[in-house]
Amino acid sequence: MLPHPGSLTLWGGVECTVNRVGDQFFDQLVYSGHDSRISDLDLFARSGIKTLRYPVLWERVEREGKLDFAWADERLQRLRALDIEPIIGLVHHGSGPLHTALLDSAFPRLLSAYAERVAERYPWVTKFTPVNEPLTTARFSALYGHWYPHARSDASFVRALLTQCTATALSMKAIRRVTPDAELIQTEDLAHCRSTEDLGYQAEFENLRRWLSLDLLCGRVDSHHPLHRYLTSNGATAKDLGFFLEEPCVPDLLGFNYYVTSERFLDSRTHLYPPQIWGGNSRVPYVDVEAVRVCAHGLLGPKFLLSAAQERYGLPMAITEAHLGCRSEEQVAWLSYIWTSAREARRHGVDVRAVTAWALLGSYGWDCLVTQGCTNYEPGVFRVEHGCPQSTPLADLVRHLAHGGAPERRSGWWLEPERLLYEGHVSKLDAQLLAALSKRAQRTASVPAQAT
Repeated sequence: MLPHPGSLTLWGGVECTVNRVGDQFFDQLVYSGHDSRISDLDLFARSGIKTLRYPVLWERVEREGKLDFAWADERLQRLRALDIEPIIGLVHHGSGPLHTALLDSAFPRLLSAYAERVAERYPWVTKFTPVNEPLTTARFSALYGHWYPHARSDASFVRALLTQCTATALSMKAIRRVTPDAELIQTEDLAHCRSTEDLGYQAEFENLRRWLSLDLLCGRVDSHHPLHRYLTSNGATAKDLGFFLEEPCVPDLLGFNYYVTSERFLDSRTHLYPPQIWGGNSRVPYVDVEAVRVCAHGLLGPKFLLSAAQERYGLPMAITEAHLGCRSEEQVAWLSYIWTSAREARRHGVDVRAVTAWALLGSYGWDCLVTQGCTNYEPGVFRVEHGCPQSTPLADLVRHLAHGGAPERRSGWWLEPERLLYEGHVSKLDAQLLAALSKRAQRTASVPAQAT
């Protein structure tokens, strides 16, 4: 098991998405230049980062049926020399090489075979994320149709989710045949959904669905699970679900990715919004908007959402992505906000181990959900537009936190009145939710506080 640290730790991460749209792969490592710049690793080391989420992505290594580990060999050897521990990712919002996909029944077997080869090649690596954010990837690829295989149904979503979770479990089994003490660091979006009162049923469904990948891996989806009927009516078989009940693949650590867009609000008052963002379900039209832009109470925040995850799973956790696409000063305020929230959660007994400065080199194209390749650039700890990484104000904060310093005390726009772009909404549901969160905080506060 992961050691229990005496204080909150700073991790780092490189935006490494390789997603497929049609027959084209969009590769963040190429866009940022990290693909050809090993010197970035020395830059990360000088920042004080000792743990790094790092890609050995299936799509990049296996091409035309052949495995080429040359790039990964060089990078991982350098990380080892720098005494940086990697958390290896194998699929990051991807669907595998051209010969497979998320709806392919062979995907789990194929990925597990690749995972075993990775473990054999790097037996000193003990931390793995076989599939990053399987729920989010299933939604974007098989429910909304943004990424390959561009499906748009609940049945394809369920199949894509089961495929990725099965692949994760089989991959960890394969890895542990080589490295018995290998640990699963399972990432997922730290999401939450609120709504107008008439859409409470939809928000409730989405708040149950947000846990589904983790519930599957933890062997919690039996006939009494509230989404069991949803799964079986959309193609999940007794064999599919029984696999996880018989052999749970409980993560050693839950990695939650938290963005200002992770909290959503479903609003039936469509007249308040431009028609191009209207959506809905089979019953009524509504708008799915960032909660920070419309909820009068503002964000619930990672402190409360981590507390909910602790209560549900009782497992160690980390914030595995903390990034804001905004001005540098606001990025500093955001990482400080996340760090402070994690420390407050720890003081109330929540077992959160680390916060990850994500997108160390920034990210490309997330303004269009990476469906159009190298478009808008969002800087991270370093800027790379001109080919040579340059420090941003975030770099000073990262070095400070990595060496035990305190976060800055700044207020960001997400806490200020100007965050509201639409008519602020206050409802009985919000009041009830805040009361429930307050009770949960009181329960966790009875747990002995952890060192921060």
